[in-house]
This record gives sequence, structure tokens and C-alpha cells, in this order.
Amino acid sequence: MQTFETRLKSSDNSYKELFRRYEKNPILTAKQWPYACNSVFNPAATIYQNKILLLCRVEDRRGFSHFCKAVSNDGYNNWEIDAEPTLAPEPQKYPEEEWGIEDPRITWIEELGKYAITYTAFSKAGPLVSLALTEDFKNFEKMGSIMPPEDKDAALFPRRFKGKWVLIHRPMPANHSEGAHIWISTSDNLKYWGDHQILINARRGGWWDANKIGLSAQPLETPEGWLILYHGVRKTASGSLYRLGLALLDYENPCRVIRRSDEWVFGPQEWYEREGDVHDVVFPCGWILDKQNGEIKMYYGGADTCVAMATASLKDIIEYIKRCPEA
Repeated sequence: MQTFETRLKSSDNSYKELFRRYEKNPILTAKQWPYACNSVFNPAATIYQNKILLLCRVEDRRGFSHFCKAVSNDGYNNWEIDAEPTLAPEPQKYPEEEWGIEDPRITWIEELGKYAITYTAFSKAGPLVSLALTEDFKNFEKMGSIMPPEDKDAALFPRRFKGKWVLIHRPMPANHSEGAHIWISTSDNLKYWGDHQILINARRGGWWDANKIGLSAQPLETPEGWLILYHGVRKTASGSLYRLGLALLDYENPCRVIRRSDEWVFGPQEWYEREGDVHDVVFPCGWILDKQNGEIKMYYGGADTCVAMATASLKDIIEYIKRCPEA
């Protein structure tokens, strides 16, 4: 176990800016939407038909959220937005969606030939994890809830490990003072989950990620292991502050954390991240790796109001995380 002083000495890469904001942020706002809504934020991201596809959380003027698809050739400009909601709550069939659906993550499952969308369904009993499958982002097969409330911030790995599907998620304990940690679970059929265990603990005390953390974008496969982007929530006198950190999981055993950043690597800084429906929030639900040039595009919600993006070099991120403390 490293001491605080040892961790400080080992952090020779402090303040290195890994992610670079797109100069024309925000890239999507409610003003661009083809129908009336309050805000557009927290998009999942994937590649579909050689284009970048975002599945954005859209909050209507009642306060309930649904998902709407936006597609772009370059991931920056000229977004084609569905004229109506792409995936909407269906409380008659799925009562757990009565208060809306939120914060999707997308994973391409080659074995199934389908995209898996994990999302938060907001039930009367609180938020829980639900799952839907699709081949074309037009027709969806909802599998309903896969975790009881309160649980959210979930994403699937793209393949099985020792015959098991693996899910990262964030249950909230009944005693909130005990902290909210990132958990990992396994399943034979994507519906019923077990082998639950804590993957990454929320730290205690003055850390930026003390007390409450959760997965941000879907796990990213790299030659060094599974790259994890997660958010930490710090309570301040003026409210909660959402920032991002990194972790690296073992390639063959994602239940084993290899490295974890001490520092946050991205936080609210610009006006569209600091001012909005919920101030001081950067919240990515998706990122994309261009395997040809090694560039990562990270798409995130700014202040629960708009969609923005930032880029990073996978090489730089791997170099950074490999210098972080062993978990």
C-alpha cells in the first residue's frame, strides 16, 4: 500500500492535459433539435455504417428523458438528427420507465451481431439498469431491467470472459454514507446477473473521487488492457462537482484493476460545462477510438444542458495510466 507521500512523488505527470476540447464546442444543443425539448446531453457513442453515431439523452419540457440519434461523417459537424425520439420510454410495457430513460452506453457485441444499449430507467422506486439490443438503431429489442434500484452508470464488455458476459455498474447503498462504488457482475444470458463484487472503490476524505464514483464511457479495448473512464463527485459548498479519472483493467480478467489515476484528468472549465441546468458537470457516456491514427473522441454532456467533445491520443493516455499507482 503506497503512502500519500509516495503517491505524490510518483505523480511526475501532474497537470498534463490529456484531453483537448473541440474549439467549436458545444457541438449539439436543444436549439438544433427538430422538435421542442429542454436540453440535450450525456450521449452514448459508437461507429455505425462508417459514421459516428451519438444516442443523446434528450429531456423534454415535462422533465422526462428519452434518446434521440444524431449521426455525422466526421464526428464534429453536419449532424443528421432524427425528426422524432429514437428510443422512448414505454411505461405501459416497462413500468420501470415511468419517469423516463437516461444516460445510455453502447457496446457492439460481435457474437450477437447487435449493439447493446445499457441505460438508466427511472422507476417509482428509483433508477435501475435496463438493456436493449438493436441492429440498426431503428428497431429495438428491450430486455427490460437487469438490475434492481438504485443502480446506474452501466456498460457491457464486448465479449465474454470464460463464457460469461460482464457488466460494470454502480449500485447505491441504502446507507449513502458508506459510499457509492463501481461494481462488476457476470451473466450467462445478459438477463440474470451474479458474482457481484466491487471493482473500484470510492476513496474517502479530501480526494476528488471520494464517496461517490461511477463509470462514464463504455470500456475501451487496448493492447495494454481495458481502459476505464469514470467520474468522481465531490461535494462543495456550492454543490456537486463532476470530474473524470482513468483506470486500467487486466485484458483477460477485467475484475482485476491494474492501475488507477490519483488525479482527475478532465473537469468542468468552460462556460458550457460550468453553467447550465446542473452546474459544474462533465459527463461522458461514450468515446470512440480511431484505430488508424490512435485518436480518441470523447463525447460528453456539459452542465446537463449540451453535448461537447474532446480528443486525446491513446498513446498519451496509455503512457499516463502506466505511470499511475498500482491498484
